[in-house]
Amino acid sequence: MSETTDLTPEGPAAVIETDYAIGQDNIQPKLGPFGLDIHNPVFMISGLTIVAFVFFALALPEVAETFFGWLRPAVTSTFDWFFLLAGNVFVLVALVVMLSPLGKVRIGGMDAKPDYSYGGWFAMLFAAGMGIGLMFFGVSEPISHYTSSLAEGAGAPESWAPLAGAAGDEAEARRLGMAATIFHWGLHPWAIYAIVGLSLAIFAYNKGLPLSIRSMFYPIFGERVWGWTGHVIDTLAVFATLFGLATSLGIGAEQANAGLDFLFGLPVNDVSKVLLISGITAIALVSVIAGLDAGVKRLSEINMVLAAALLLFVIAFGPTLAILTGFFGNLGAYVEYLPALSNPFGRDDANFSQGWTSFYWAWWISWSPFVGMFIARVSRGRSVREFIFCVLLIPSLVSVLWMTAFGGTAIGLLTEGYQAIADAALELKLFTMLDQLPLAGLTSFVGIVLVIVFFVTSSDSGSLVIDTITAGGKVDAPVAQRVFWAIFEGLVAIALLLGGGLGALQAAAVSTGLPFAIVLLLGSFALVKGLLSEPRRR
Repeated sequence: MSETTDLTPEGPAAVIETDYAIGQDNIQPKLGPFGLDIHNPVFMISGLTIVAFVFFALALPEVAETFFGWLRPAVTSTFDWFFLLAGNVFVLVALVVMLSPLGKVRIGGMDAKPDYSYGGWFAMLFAAGMGIGLMFFGVSEPISHYTSSLAEGAGAPESWAPLAGAAGDEAEARRLGMAATIFHWGLHPWAIYAIVGLSLAIFAYNKGLPLSIRSMFYPIFGERVWGWTGHVIDTLAVFATLFGLATSLGIGAEQANAGLDFLFGLPVNDVSKVLLISGITAIALVSVIAGLDAGVKRLSEINMVLAAALLLFVIAFGPTLAILTGFFGNLGAYVEYLPALSNPFGRDDANFSQGWTSFYWAWWISWSPFVGMFIARVSRGRSVREFIFCVLLIPSLVSVLWMTAFGGTAIGLLTEGYQAIADAALELKLFTMLDQLPLAGLTSFVGIVLVIVFFVTSSDSGSLVIDTITAGGKVDAPVAQRVFWAIFEGLVAIALLLGGGLGALQAAAVSTGLPFAIVLLLGSFALVKGLLSEPRRR
């Protein structure tokens, strides 16, 4: 065992392992109106701000639409280099920690045992991580990059420069399109989740601090994390989580509505989307009340079974050989073009770096408090090396397989002359592709169910996480508080959809992702500092 320095704080933080009711004076929790835990300012500030935001977006939809229409391009065009640079830092930190002796540290202490089996653990982290996104973009993004790479003049400032060399070359266009897609769903997003999840797990289960974002920063700010420094960090985390989650819920509603129209003729309009969000939020409330094991874990496992079944169906009834060989070819293309794709400086590809990559990175960063805290809650007993390997590499490989199966099948149909798949709206491309395979009605219905269940798991696990943050790290906060956040997640998604549609959802994610990226860069440094003080087996 190596020599260590104890980072566990004295004073208020020292008692929080058993009863964390933080305030600078360690005041005990007190329940306010409706049984809500209002022991620190985070709940009141974030709650009132969200209520005011929902009122603004619903009362003044035209003003909201104009504002959000300006916000996203303003942020991504100015800070695209910063998002790209931050993403690279997160990947490097995760890989260095995994491969270094720090990887021997065990979450919860050297003798801790895992709380969940590999199957249950992996199902929960993957379903929370990017379920709705894979359903929405699994077909639409590969098709978008492929068609861009085939177009004459694709090397203009609007596109990723290497696509210019593939104009008219179908084979190279496929490689480039898949490499660009995998870039957005591979190492970078999962590295962001890994950094946040590992930081929270180490400081909660090894240092005895509360399961709250502020705890990550104890090595930097010391006891100040229990004051306004910590309140600001946690409040930013709530905003980032809520708006990142609302983006996913809005995207899920768009796709579920499109699928139900495709199968059953349900009108695609705001009324249908509002009803869908309301109904699915009501289902999520049941899961939220049931708790982590009875609700979220079971839904996540159902999700994984359905997703695996749909993936295997597409592999079996799509171009099977092309998918299996394409997996390795696409992985090679991703590795080959990764330096060019991740370069943050000197880019002239505004549409790709700002319209795609910057939005994605901001979206993943805004999701990171939610996914990271959720992963931390279910990862006690894993070694750091095991944690990063499973959170970073395995989901990235599954994402490569998913994009290869769905995107590769769609591109194959397009090259055979099925132009409808390119002409369909983004939210319809999945169903348009499945329509060309056997049992189209059944698989499209399974696709809709998957979107809805991903929707529910995101909402209920997100509610549990926001509830934990606003309760100062307690994992057993009042049920009324969980219900409050679940309802307002749905209301924020509705407000953003009515106040600007998909563009407003994306603008909200980008605007909250920017300040939180700075927070996470500091958190990466704090993580390494915290791990250096941990005992580890030789």
